[in-house]
Amino acid sequence: MVLGAEHTAVFLDGRSNRKRNVTLRFAGGLDIAEEGTVVDSWPYDQVRRADSPPQTLRLRCATALPLARLEVSDAATQGAITAYCRSLDVGGASAGQTWRIVFWSLAAAASILLLAFFGIPFAADRLAPMLPLSIEQRIGGAVEKQAAFMFGGKTCNGAEGQAAFTKLVDKLKTAGGIDLPLEAHVVSSRVPNAYALPGGKVYLLDGLLKKADKPDEIAGVLAHELGHVQHRDSLRKIIQTGGTSFLIGLLFGDVTGGSAVLFVGRSLFDASYSRDQERAADAFAVDVMRKLGRSPKPFGDLLVRVTGSDADKSLTLLSSHPMSEDRLALMSKDTSAREGPELLSAAEWKALKSICSSLAKGEPGTAGFKIKW
Repeated sequence: MVLGAEHTAVFLDGRSNRKRNVTLRFAGGLDIAEEGTVVDSWPYDQVRRADSPPQTLRLRCATALPLARLEVSDAATQGAITAYCRSLDVGGASAGQTWRIVFWSLAAAASILLLAFFGIPFAADRLAPMLPLSIEQRIGGAVEKQAAFMFGGKTCNGAEGQAAFTKLVDKLKTAGGIDLPLEAHVVSSRVPNAYALPGGKVYLLDGLLKKADKPDEIAGVLAHELGHVQHRDSLRKIIQTGGTSFLIGLLFGDVTGGSAVLFVGRSLFDASYSRDQERAADAFAVDVMRKLGRSPKPFGDLLVRVTGSDADKSLTLLSSHPMSEDRLALMSKDTSAREGPELLSAAEWKALKSICSSLAKGEPGTAGFKIKW
């Protein structure tokens, strides 16, 4: 190699992203010249190798600007640089350093997973009771839009059926001692489901109403959902699922949390509550039915009937409220005749069953209609 020989390269000066075509001269140091003028000079012992694509040698200088780079593609020039710059790999990652990087990366991933599966649920249980009702209602309103998209349908508004529904929910609310404001709706949907959203929003889908044979069956379902409202279970689930999804997304590079936002609403409908939450909601429903002088057994009968008749359970009541033998046993434990009056008369039950008939005939629904207590 002859001193003073020129070799071509691409230079990024660290001040802008403009690539400059330069020549390299091996003199007292590695001189970088553009159009015959030396624009920088790197001491041989300060030149280091940087990460680069295949077939390209990318260099940096310990004494130059941090983002300054040289990119050399010519094999002869690469050989000359290797000959003159003997410290190219000084300060590079050793095997020990590589293993330390791997270890701490795995430790960070494990920490995120532990926080997601243990820390977030713990925090959700303690944060949910502290959130003001106004914030919970705003969260419920946001999830309500996803529910409308998933289940479709409109709010049913048959006058006689609406009066019967109001009467039934009012009885359940009073017996349960619920002091939160409620918004209850019957929605025209073929999906056999019922669900509660944050902020006291309770929905009964017509698909489940059509499968019911008696008012006590629907009363048990609604009482169960009111139990979730009273315990703020849906709010806990949203906090837990949202936080967990954000952390898992962060682990895989979703730094904005966009996937978490899309996932949270859906998970509220097609993922089950915890066993403790379901047992507590069941116990609430059983207690409410007994206070009204009615047996809780019809509630379990309806759930079992839906389980046996629905081939697609992706969005049924049982997909989000999975039955177990101990839950069914709790509902079926008291099979004796109750002394309380019927929750609805035969005429009221008939009206409730046909509450969505006006929509079926093409009459407009009132999607914004709400029952409030």
